[in-house]
Amino acid sequence: MRYELYYWPGIQGRGEFIRLALEDADADYVDVARRPKGMQAMAFQMKRNHVFAPPFLRAGELVVAQTAMILHYLGPRLGLAPKGEAQRLWLHQQQLTISDWLVEVHDTHHPIGSGLYYEDQKPESRRRAGDFHAGRLPKYLGYFERVERSRAITYVDLSLFQMIEGLRYAFPDTMRSIERKYPKLVALHDRVAARPRLAAYLASQRRIPFNQQGIFRHYPELDA
Repeated sequence: MRYELYYWPGIQGRGEFIRLALEDADADYVDVARRPKGMQAMAFQMKRNHVFAPPFLRAGELVVAQTAMILHYLGPRLGLAPKGEAQRLWLHQQQLTISDWLVEVHDTHHPIGSGLYYEDQKPESRRRAGDFHAGRLPKYLGYFERVERSRAITYVDLSLFQMIEGLRYAFPDTMRSIERKYPKLVALHDRVAARPRLAAYLASQRRIPFNQQGIFRHYPELDA
């Protein structure tokens, strides 16, 4: 099976969670919008398949949208999820929680509206970021620190790696000050980063760098 991933070509964003799974499994896939005329192809497939927004995945005639649903579909096919239904649903539940967490990260720099520039909502962003650092970030980190993990790496583990990477980029001072409280998550991050296929991907040009257009953005004034 050759997979087609459709996502914006210049950012990691939500598509990166899917890229990590495909790369770790050495799956045969193409990142469509990063190819010549890829944006036109993505727009065509969105209209044809009634997709609200990227990311979405095409596998033969099947089209699956929404990051958590795509990973739920790919997990057992890529060897990144257990076979049992209960265990797979448990992973899906965790991935949906990560999706909620990601929205809260985004809202630290766009608390009023995505259609506005960050510069148009700076006071609200500082207030939202302060609440995120004080309450929401420790709550999410603490939850995933307590969750028991199997020895076998799953797509949720890859997603938690991406969350730690993104948070370190967006809020380096904050993360340096609190990471020691979450040793299991830090160890998981390092374990994932050391996986040979992912290490090669992370060092390659296929890995889009973090930037100020994605979900994880570094504004020093929000890293308090």
